[in-house]
Amino acid sequence: MSEQLKGRTVFITGSGGVLGSTYVRRMLTAGARVVSSDLPGHRADALKAAHEGNGNFRFYDLDVGDEAQVEGIFKRIMADGWEPNVVLNNAAITGELLMGAGKSFPDFANTSVADWEKTLRTNLTGAFMIARQMDRDIVGRYPAALINVASMYALNGPHHQIYEGMPFKSFSAYSTTKAGIHGLTLWLAGYWAKRQATVNTIAPGAVFNGHSDEFQRRVGELIMAGRMGAPDEIADVMLFLCSKEAGYMTGQLVNVDGGFSGW
Repeated sequence: MSEQLKGRTVFITGSGGVLGSTYVRRMLTAGARVVSSDLPGHRADALKAAHEGNGNFRFYDLDVGDEAQVEGIFKRIMADGWEPNVVLNNAAITGELLMGAGKSFPDFANTSVADWEKTLRTNLTGAFMIARQMDRDIVGRYPAALINVASMYALNGPHHQIYEGMPFKSFSAYSTTKAGIHGLTLWLAGYWAKRQATVNTIAPGAVFNGHSDEFQRRVGELIMAGRMGAPDEIADVMLFLCSKEAGYMTGQLVNVDGGFSGW
């Protein structure tokens, strides 16, 4: 077992997805204590089953869009004897997730205000509420780190043509919230600087998750590396950002996108 994260207690929101579950697995392997959270459902059940019996793993049901739940989460964790010193704002609604709720993917003209506001509530307001609760319960008590998870579409526009004929599209609310996430990072990095807390953003690129060969080809042509990334390749960088070795980094956006943002 690696000891890269020994002494770190990492709290991860939205940890049941392809990247979140990879972060959990890799951080446990790296010696961290991992406090995981997600909405109740099959993703949460699978995560709990995968790590059942691991004394370094805890799971809490959490809707980051619910203010009352967020206001109580760190108190619940600390009441159980755990003190998170690293927090990952990873919870997010994507267009694909909305489709998974049985909805067809809308074009921009038919995007509902309800879906737009639901996405903002989870992806951006939820991240704000988690950070605000860190400020109340953690920041200043001991050194801490916050990593906000953005996207390659945070500061780069999507190539809409690669989605033609695909069952999903790039979702305007998703890009908007991911740009806002880095704005939150920059604001907090300075605000917390004198209280021994760092804040950084990671911007994952296109991550393979069962995509068709044709979609992989289209995306690969836009990426210097020529392919989509694997979840573990994003986790490699996330582990560094969560480690003590990243202690002199704050206010930064780290692209892990195979060179997509370099063109």
